[in-house]
Amino acid sequence: MSNLVVVAYPDEHRAAEVLAALRRMNSQYLIDLDDACYVTKDARGKLKLHQNTSLAGAGAAWGGMWGMLIGLLFFVPFLGLALGAGLGALSAKLADYGIDDRFAKQLASTMQPNSSAIFVLTRKVTADKVVPEMAKYGGTLLQTSLPKETEEKLQAALNQGGGQAVAEAQAIAEAQPATATDTQVPTPITPSSSPIPGVTGNP
Repeated sequence: MSNLVVVAYPDEHRAAEVLAALRRMNSQYLIDLDDACYVTKDARGKLKLHQNTSLAGAGAAWGGMWGMLIGLLFFVPFLGLALGAGLGALSAKLADYGIDDRFAKQLASTMQPNSSAIFVLTRKVTADKVVPEMAKYGGTLLQTSLPKETEEKLQAALNQGGGQAVAEAQAIAEAQPATATDTQVPTPITPSSSPIPGVTGNP
């Protein structure tokens, strides 16, 4: 069975960058990517599902399920329903990945405006190569069916990566030259005299 990893980011475009990195590592055989999708929430709070159309094979079976899953994860809790009640045939499958009401509530509360989250299904991962790459983007690990020890290592790497990103941004900001605050007063322009009496300036 594939492993599910869900990571949230406080940036609307970050999940797309992560998916691009995962595709690249998949082509390098560093990760066996079964399927992936990501969700964005814009400044107005509008949700949008972005599916990975470049993958084929076993992951294609998830293609039609992502939309149903994302819709239920975000909207079923607000309707006061149990997640399993709305999933039907999917409930048993998702239970294997630890997707339940607790996760749905956590995801909904984490996804604030201008944020994103990525859902990744993997069959095999070269951890010493993939985890450092994922760590560059920071993020909060919301759900995983990985072993507990691997989960803790991944979250620690994400935390470290997020901290480094903030430090680099602050360093860049501090390196920018200070904006001059002195305002130069322009020199007044004296109009030239006119040969015509009573008229200022040239004709």
